[in-house]
Parts: sequence; structure tokens; C-alpha cells
Amino acid sequence: MSTTPTHPVRSSALRRRSLVGAAVLVVLVGLAGLAAYFTRDNRTSPNHASAPAASATPSPSATGSPVPSASGSPRGLPVPPSTHDPIVFGKAAAVALWSYDTRAYSQPEFLAAVDRWMTGESKYADRASVEQLVPAPVLWERMADQGQHATATADDAHVPSAFTQALQDDPGALTTAYVYAVTVTGHQSIAWKGSPHAGAEARAITLAVQCRPDRPCALAGVLPNVAP
Repeated sequence: MSTTPTHPVRSSALRRRSLVGAAVLVVLVGLAGLAAYFTRDNRTSPNHASAPAASATPSPSATGSPVPSASGSPRGLPVPPSTHDPIVFGKAAAVALWSYDTRAYSQPEFLAAVDRWMTGESKYADRASVEQLVPAPVLWERMADQGQHATATADDAHVPSAFTQALQDDPGALTTAYVYAVTVTGHQSIAWKGSPHAGAEARAITLAVQCRPDRPCALAGVLPNVAP
């Protein structure tokens, strides 16, 4: 989204966001910190301690897969795709976060739709990092008065090179949380009353995507910095 809300964030959310922020740094510097993010405060996998290690890189088909529609509901609210591919999911999630229509639904409805993209594991779900990309209710109403809406495209998505290298060095580091970093680049077009053909602006985001072997991918959070 192109706007930043000003609603307050609770201390617990700040703590979780700081962990996600730390994850970006450790992804770029090495495996030790990366493993700390995967395991957070608990180094025991709750359900998959014996699960086989996932590939350190996405499948060859991932880079050529189309992006599922992020507007699968009748009112255009974003619906998560059912996929086990972090690249495919990351693209769809970025499009969902960059797209909105204040003419069709309210801010709480949009937040509820976005929440359905999140992992159900509270230990790894950083909702605050996602919600901060959504305009606050008052700002949303002002945008609605102008009929503001946005569409987006995801032009490229990849697992950051440092993340891939870290997992190649120790694939077992992934098997606790199964959280991947996915960097997505694309464009967002914003329009409003009297300006139906606004130009597209470049966007980039790095997402934390959880893809356990036995369930479809889900969003864990948004990293505060874009990892190359």
C-alpha cells in the first residue's frame, strides 16, 4: 500500500516486529541468526520435528508459475491461493497487499480478508507488520470519499540469495518453522475520482512465507527492509 497508518501498536507487537526485523539482518549476514528466527523463542518444532527437510530453493516450476488472482471473492477482497510454493504465494500476497478498493468494502473488511492469509501459528504470525501496510480507519474513510482504489502486478519474485545460501549450508535450519523469505517486485496503480488512469509506481517487498509440507503456504509477516 502507498499510505502508512498511524494507529498505535502494542508492546507485544513491537517485540514480534523487532524479531522479524532482526531476521532481515541475519538473513543477510549468515545462518546463525537465520536459525534464531526460524525457531524464535522455542527451538523445538511443535509438529514436524521429524519432517524431511524442504528444498533450500523453490521448485523449478515456481519461477514460471502464473500468479493466482488475489481478488477471488465476489466483492474483490483478496483470497489466498492454495499452493505449497513460496514463490507463487509470495507473488499473490504482494498483489493482495498492494491492491484495494475503498469503494467496495470497508477497512475492517479488508483487514479481515488479509488476516485469512496469515499463518494460524501465533508464534510465527507477525500481524502488526502486515496491518501497518493498511491505512487506518479514518484515513480509509477519507480515501473512500475520493473513491480511491489500487491495482497491482507482481513482476518478479525470488528467495534472497543470502537466504538460499544459508539454507544450502544447513538445510535442517528450515525444518522447525518452514518460513521462507520471498522478495517480490512489481507495480501499483492508484486511481480516484477524476483520475481514473493514474500511472504505475514500482513496489518491492520481502515477505516471510510459511510453507509446511502438510498444508498450503500462509503469510507469516512482512520484513521491514527489502532483501536482495
